[in-house]
Amino acid sequence: MALIKNYNSLNKTPERKICLELIEAALSSIQPQNIIAKNFSLNNSILTIQNKTIDLTRFERIFLLGFGKGSAGLSKYIESMLGNLLIEGYVIDLGPEQFSKIELTVGTHPLPSDTNLSFTKKVLERLGNLTEKDLVIVVIAGGGSVLFENPYRVDLEKLIEINKSLLFSGATIADMNIVRKHLSLVKGGGLIKPLFPASVISVIASDVPGNDLSSIASGPTVKDATTKEQALEVLKKYNLFEKLGLLEEDFIETPKENKYFENATNILLVSNQTALSAMQSKAKELGFDAKILTDKLQADAKTAGKELMDQISSGIILAGGETTVKVLNKGGQGGRNQEVVLSTLPYIDGKTTIASFDSDGWDNSPFAGSIGDSLTIQKAKELNINPEIFSQENNSFSFFEKTGDGIITDRLPSNVSDLMIVLKK
Repeated sequence: MALIKNYNSLNKTPERKICLELIEAALSSIQPQNIIAKNFSLNNSILTIQNKTIDLTRFERIFLLGFGKGSAGLSKYIESMLGNLLIEGYVIDLGPEQFSKIELTVGTHPLPSDTNLSFTKKVLERLGNLTEKDLVIVVIAGGGSVLFENPYRVDLEKLIEINKSLLFSGATIADMNIVRKHLSLVKGGGLIKPLFPASVISVIASDVPGNDLSSIASGPTVKDATTKEQALEVLKKYNLFEKLGLLEEDFIETPKENKYFENATNILLVSNQTALSAMQSKAKELGFDAKILTDKLQADAKTAGKELMDQISSGIILAGGETTVKVLNKGGQGGRNQEVVLSTLPYIDGKTTIASFDSDGWDNSPFAGSIGDSLTIQKAKELNINPEIFSQENNSFSFFEKTGDGIITDRLPSNVSDLMIVLKK
């Protein structure tokens, strides 16, 4: 069954059909049931996750904690696999999911809320008295930094203000996470302290370019190398420290003691590379030699597409990562993937098709992303709309809604950030 709901209406040229087939392959490869089938097995109480084997008979109790976009889908299949071995579990995600034992909370993103903070405090209370005979499986996905939060000093209102300011500043995800870690009691390895001395196995879905485990969801179970001073430097770099009225004492140092991390294992389950490899394999099946340019793309959305197009003379190139948008018009609607495609339209010729999409199906709007080619330009001319004006207004969703080139999947239960395709005849 196609994951792209408007596949038929987008499928107007042979080149678009190829791009749509690659998008389907990418999205299918990162769906929870496929991830779990590829990485997990349970035989006679021996749980194997990739190359790690865990004898579950060593533990009196097994708990599950999940947070982030797509954590519920993964947790559902882990719950099903563990059956009665699982004592209880708690998950916070953005959409509904059916569980038998796990307690689900529907949280908020991209900004924190009382719901997110209440969930975190409740979990820390419930899992506050663990022993060496306990095992906690932690399912971590992108967006977990906002969904799982227990602030050190600042209140929710100030936390929202900080997050909004960082989002609109054009800060990289790495810079954002440095700040978030040092305002929180659960980030930057902070979650390990209240779970100590239990064994902790974290299974991680990466939405961070380069898959730095300490950055994904701000690394709640990973020993952190960043410092409080670096967090202050980031805020000063974007001229936010004084503007936000912050004090040095609002920040905390992350745990550095080795003892907390001795019984903690972090396993990368799925990443941007998973989806890129699936697209490359699908392209080969269709008779094309697709080149993966990078899985670590970090660039301004307004220039990323043009930079990719400059690297191709013919064939297909693929890229993954996360672009940034400096929001100039807060009334505009759309996301970074639509902005990437919209910004390339002035440079597109009749031989080029470009697509950019968010793997969780939600590019800060009901579109997962968009597709652009000479048909898009032709449609815009017929409607007498100028892509450059919509780009200046950060209003990409409205543009692609008018041209009919938005990709619709609805929200999907997995998240490995953004993916881009450029095809040139």
